[in-house]
Formats: sequence, C-alpha cells, structure tokens
Amino acid sequence: MESALPSDPGTPPQPTPELPHEPPASIAPLAPMTAAPPVPDMPTFRDRGTGLIVFGVFQIILGLLAALMVPLVALGTFMSRLAPSGSMRLGQFVSSAATYGFIAVALLGLGIGSVQMKRWARALTLVTSWYWLVMGALVTILLTAVLPVFMRSVLGQIKQNGSNAPSPEMLAGIMAVFLTLIIIFMAFFLVMVPIAFVVFYGREDVAETCRRRDLVERWTDRTPLPVLGASVVFFIGALYLLLTGITLPMFPFFGRYLTGIAGSLCFIAMAGIDAYLAIAFFRLRAAGWWFAVFVVPLRLLSVAFTYAKGDMMQAYSKMGMSDAQLKMLNSNPMFRGQVLLWWGLISMLLFFAYILWLKRYFKTPEPMQPEMLPVQLG
Repeated sequence: MESALPSDPGTPPQPTPELPHEPPASIAPLAPMTAAPPVPDMPTFRDRGTGLIVFGVFQIILGLLAALMVPLVALGTFMSRLAPSGSMRLGQFVSSAATYGFIAVALLGLGIGSVQMKRWARALTLVTSWYWLVMGALVTILLTAVLPVFMRSVLGQIKQNGSNAPSPEMLAGIMAVFLTLIIIFMAFFLVMVPIAFVVFYGREDVAETCRRRDLVERWTDRTPLPVLGASVVFFIGALYLLLTGITLPMFPFFGRYLTGIAGSLCFIAMAGIDAYLAIAFFRLRAAGWWFAVFVVPLRLLSVAFTYAKGDMMQAYSKMGMSDAQLKMLNSNPMFRGQVLLWWGLISMLLFFAYILWLKRYFKTPEPMQPEMLPVQLG
C-alpha cells in the first residue's frame, strides 16, 4: 500500500469550494418575487346607446309636433277670413307652413339618426342645439321684456271697448297668469330643452359610442364642429332668404325697403351668397372666411341704416296689406318700436363675432417651394 503524501506544514488546509446548485433542466428557475408595475389608468368608456335612443325619440316627438303645426296654420289662415282686419296673405301662409315643415323634417331626420347612433346625427344635433339655445335665449329675453307691454295695451283696449268687461283687478290677474305660463313654456322649449341636448350630445362618451356603433367615416367628420355649426347657419340662412324672397319680398337696402321684383332678386342673391359661404366654410377655405368678414358687416350696416331711416309700414302697404292689418301691426309693440327688427340685428352681430372667432380654423396655405434639383457631376 502506498502511503499518502504528507501535507505541507507551512500551508493551511484550504476549504473545498461548494459548486452552485443547478436546478434540473426540466424545472425552470423561479423568478424573484417583485412588486408588479402599476397599471396605467385607462380612460373609462360608458356606452350611451340608451341615451341616444331616448333623445332620438324625443326629437321625433318634437318633429311630429312641428308637423302638426302645418294644418293648424292652414286652419288659422281660413279663420282669419272672419276677422275684421282681413285674411292672412298667401305668402304669409306659405312662409309659416314651409318653416314648420322644414323644422319637422329636420327633427325627424336627426331623431331617426340618433336612434340609429349615426355620427352625422350626433354632430348635427349638437351644432343645431347650440344655435337653438342662443336664439332661444334671445327670444325668451325679448318676450319677457315686450309681452307685459303688449298685455297692458290689450287690457287698455278691453276697458275702452266694453262696459260689461270684468273688473280691472280680475283682468290683471288673468293676464298675469297667462303671461307667466307663456314665459315658462317658451323658456322650457327654447332654453331648457336645447341645454339638455347640448349637455348630452357634447359628452365624449356619446361621441365614442357613435364612433363604435357607426364605423364608417361620415361627411360631418371632415370639418371641426365649430366650423360645421357656422356652415349649417349659413345653409339655413340661404333657405330662409330664398323663402322670404318668394313669399314676402321686403329687402332692407341702405335706408329703404325694396319690394316686388327688386326685393325678390336681392333676397335670391343673398341666398346664393349664403349658400356659397356654407360650402366654403365646410371645406375650410380661407377665401370663404375673408369673404364672410366682408359681406356680413356690409349686411349689418344696410339693415341698421334701413331700420333707422326706412318706413316699414309703407313697405308693408306696398306689398298689399290692408289698412286694418297695418293698424294691427302698428299697435303691436314688437313692430311699433321695431323691437323685433333690432333683435334680429343683435343676433346678426353676435354671429359676426362668432365668425371672427373661427379664424383659427382657417389657415392660408403656404406657397409651394420649388424642388431642389440634384447637382449633376461631370
């Protein structure tokens, strides 16, 4: 047997290093326990399909009520023949019936589109509701200021005409209740209803619902909503001017009222201008914005100068109104002080301020830079 070699007495014994323990190949090593990274907050989305259906049905009901006004206007025209002031003119009937008919068609179409959750229905409902709200607020303020004056004049006529009239206290109470109901009714349909439409259709989750339910890009998606609203206003204005030029041509032209063929031609020309502006604004053409900045103030000056200098009753007389109808119009405080006309002027001034605010969406295209040709060597 061989004996083991003695160890070096000067070298201390070294410990045997331990080899790392390797897990079997079939078992994967466990990852160290660490805290999971925080999940970023994702924007919550709430489907508003039920709300779109409810508001759409409400628009359909409003459209049916507007359509019901057409036969009522016809009935009023027939009953006006029995009035001592004379019957309603055919142009007035056509204008009123066409207005209610257009409102009915618009509300029915937007209501059906909202029920179907279409993108275009949401966009058009939102912009028209803003216009509805602004104009409705102005009308409510106007009626609140003018109706008490009108009621007092009616009360005075009743006292003068009949000795068997009720006591002044009773008449004043009846008039006060009637006036309050009118103002509440107008405030509800002209202010509260459009506010509800603006709040609902302006929600981002409503827009997202329409985008998920209607996957096709619509024509209303090509233009920012503020510009789309101005385009819709110009389009409605073109239809109104065209209708007025056909039925009641009385055009305010720098201090005088043009009636007959001259007034109709001016209304038709202005309708063509508004139609062009509606298309130009929709296509975001800077030339259309500059043209509107030139035309709208010119129209404001013409209307203001005519309201201040022109004789509106004489213009109505040239259109064929009877003396009794002129007397009735002159007794109305809205026409006597031209309150209604100045209210229209204020609304035009507000719209012009809105057009100026829209300048940020209209950018003049930069001139094309000539392409740099490569330098040819040799």
